[in-house]
Amino acid sequence: MSDSQLALPGMLADGGAEWVWCEESEDVSDDTGFVHKAVMTEEIVGALLPRAGGLYLDATLGAGGHTSAILDSCDCRVVALDRDSEAIAASSRLLSAYRGRLTVVQSNFGRVQEELARLGHARVDGLCADLGVSSPQLDDASRGMSFRREGPIDMRMDKGSGETAEELIARSSDEDLADILFKYGDEHRSRRIARSIKRAFSERELETTLDLRRAIVRAVGPVRVGGIDPATRSFQALRIAVNDELGELESLLHALPTLLVPGGVATILSFHSHEDRLAKRAFSDKSVWAPLWKKPRVATEQETAINPRGRSAKLRAARLLGEP
Repeated sequence: MSDSQLALPGMLADGGAEWVWCEESEDVSDDTGFVHKAVMTEEIVGALLPRAGGLYLDATLGAGGHTSAILDSCDCRVVALDRDSEAIAASSRLLSAYRGRLTVVQSNFGRVQEELARLGHARVDGLCADLGVSSPQLDDASRGMSFRREGPIDMRMDKGSGETAEELIARSSDEDLADILFKYGDEHRSRRIARSIKRAFSERELETTLDLRRAIVRAVGPVRVGGIDPATRSFQALRIAVNDELGELESLLHALPTLLVPGGVATILSFHSHEDRLAKRAFSDKSVWAPLWKKPRVATEQETAINPRGRSAKLRAARLLGEP
């Protein structure tokens, strides 16, 4: 595999999503080197319909693709959050381009209510959350999210805080680790893999991401299932657990009715079935939400041809009931 390849979300047989290896799309880079192509930008802006003077929240700044599109649509303001210090550092270009209209905060989106209150904002007119892992995070070997690049077994989105994947493995029993692999990765061979990983750890043979992949392959063999590397599901599961991705999403969804003004729109862009189920369940409360579409929107063939990241994306949007 060449250096121009990265992990991208693809579909599981059961309709979920996992990371598969594909050619990198041609993203636009800035001076910081933080490169990431936002998915379904037009659909998100079309759902939010930003208005002049409005305040909008981008819960996942990344490289700023969705934030830029919202700010370009009209003379509105955006508060953008990201837990990744490198994404925050790269936001200086955006802050300069949209001077006075953009506020960037380093924080998990599960703490969005606290952050908005700290900034003196009670509610926002609309919200977007792109739940995918960014290309820079996957490409950076020091983050340990890729089993194609040797690096520490880290997997944190914010490298400055929290437990690493290696520390998670160290404190977990075989059974607990197997539960993580099954719950977050749909890995049906989780018990064999967990035992192999823990054995490698106890024998001090688990120091890098390539060691972790070798431990997984020892348990299940090198044969790809449907073209999927045997380590894919396990790496996904560990990353989700380390970053508490589903817990953060549940916190955000729970807070949405008090974050938005009545009539405000929330858009959730997910990349695997666990996330999409949580968003679907939240928006199914007809006493609170009016979904914009019966089924989630997906990226067009034209977009996925340009940006393969979008091929497993699902966008759900709903309007908060009440008079605007």
